[in-house]
Amino acid sequence: MIEKIKILMIDDHPIIIEGYQNTLLFTKKENQELEIDIANNCDEAIAYMDKSIQKGLPYNVLFVDISLPPSKDGVMSSGEDLAEYARRILPNTKIIILTMFNESFRIHNIIKTIDPEGFLIKSDLTSSELASAFQAVLNNPPFYSGTVNSHIRKTITSDIVVDIKNRKILHLLSQGVKTKNLASHLDISLSAVEKRKKHLRDIFEVSDGQDETLLNEARKKGFV
Repeated sequence: MIEKIKILMIDDHPIIIEGYQNTLLFTKKENQELEIDIANNCDEAIAYMDKSIQKGLPYNVLFVDISLPPSKDGVMSSGEDLAEYARRILPNTKIIILTMFNESFRIHNIIKTIDPEGFLIKSDLTSSELASAFQAVLNNPPFYSGTVNSHIRKTITSDIVVDIKNRKILHLLSQGVKTKNLASHLDISLSAVEKRKKHLRDIFEVSDGQDETLLNEARKKGFV
């Protein structure tokens, strides 16, 4: 019996899409028939998803790149927004995230907000891993690439708990944002930032007050 699988691939680099498409078509199982649509930006992706619902033929799998041009109305600014939209309107569709981002904060945030069936860091990716990920997501999700699994192992084995706002502080500091500018990024007061940084120094047992020392300890535990 033929298994028809509807796929939407979303990436703004046509050569990358072509590579994904060729890999899946070359490695699909004999009883699988793939129908692949391609979107190069948020607006095209939304149009394809909405149309699939109108036709009563929702997608089985979405491949979503995180770095995408924003939608024309500004509502969608990235693949993360698009994946969250897909979760709402296509609840039974399996989502595979592909991204160049490998920072701990971004990985944690994507898992928390989207909980994708597949999560692949592009620097980890090979044709065979993409093929394995696709079949695993269809039959026994989730499938995470090596960098994602490493992040999960580090945070699970750590007895340190860091909330989402403190994770963002660590992430922003690692990007070179100065303490005086953190408040505007986090929508909290500077004194609240200082209290949170003190709490982070306490839980990571950092006594010298240096941001780099804090970041080094957070990296060791998989939080940056």
